[in-house]
Amino acid sequence: MIVRPQQHWLRMIFVWHGSVLPKIFTRLLLNFLLSIAVIIMLPWYTSLGIKLTVAPFSILGVAIAIFLGFRNNACYARYVEARQLWGQLMIASRSLFREVKNTLPDDPHLGEFVRLQIAFAHCLRMTLRRQPQVNQLAHYLTEAQLRETMDSGSPANRILLIMGEWLATRRREGHLSDILFHSLNNRLNDMSVVLAGCERIANTPVPFAYTLILHRTVYLFCIMLPFALVVDLHYMTPFISVLISYTFISLDALAEELEEPFGVENNDLPLDAICNAIEIDLLQMNDEKVLPPRILPDKYYQLT
Repeated sequence: MIVRPQQHWLRMIFVWHGSVLPKIFTRLLLNFLLSIAVIIMLPWYTSLGIKLTVAPFSILGVAIAIFLGFRNNACYARYVEARQLWGQLMIASRSLFREVKNTLPDDPHLGEFVRLQIAFAHCLRMTLRRQPQVNQLAHYLTEAQLRETMDSGSPANRILLIMGEWLATRRREGHLSDILFHSLNNRLNDMSVVLAGCERIANTPVPFAYTLILHRTVYLFCIMLPFALVVDLHYMTPFISVLISYTFISLDALAEELEEPFGVENNDLPLDAICNAIEIDLLQMNDEKVLPPRILPDKYYQLT
């Protein structure tokens, strides 16, 4: 995620980091070169008696813009829902440990429960990003817990089960009443809802056929555009063609990024920073002095 202070409108025009321009620059360059080639071939092109006008491209451009808008709205809705789910996880994590600590203030194993919560957040993050988990989770889980988690088909769900067993043990020992156990179990259910919601977004992309037809139409439009512009614009064709192509191709590229909000691209969610914030908050709530450094945006204003 790009997190940067508000820029002057003039400087915003030249912003590079955080835009999709680095990703689509090669495509725009090809469009520019194609436009130059069309200008060179103009005498041969007109001798064939084939003349494309701007009118059909105007109608097609409006249709493409409408459908790109629908697709971007759908992808942005996935992004917003994913951010809300991680916000709910932060709330549930704080609330769960606050209730556990207030209910079991003298329990010598509170640190173990804190690390189970931290492990769940990191495990969910790495599962969604399809990253290896063993080395990271080894900092928070015992060998038995780590082995049990890695042997599971859903490691994050297994950590929830281990947390539930931790609470059930206190209940059997008489440290938790049935009412308090039920209240704490509801917090675990909230975390389970977050897990299921994130898995649903990650495993259910925007329908491929819908994405494909828009992708094809946008690029065919950008390829054919110089042939329609060259008759009227001549040497201005490359600049106008690249400007129009930038608008459509950048919207298509941005939708691709927003469609998978759990990735590591510039416009994806900063899951590392969110997990880092959860870890720091929980350790501070447990009155621990050794805290990890807070993750801040890098020199390119990117928060991972």
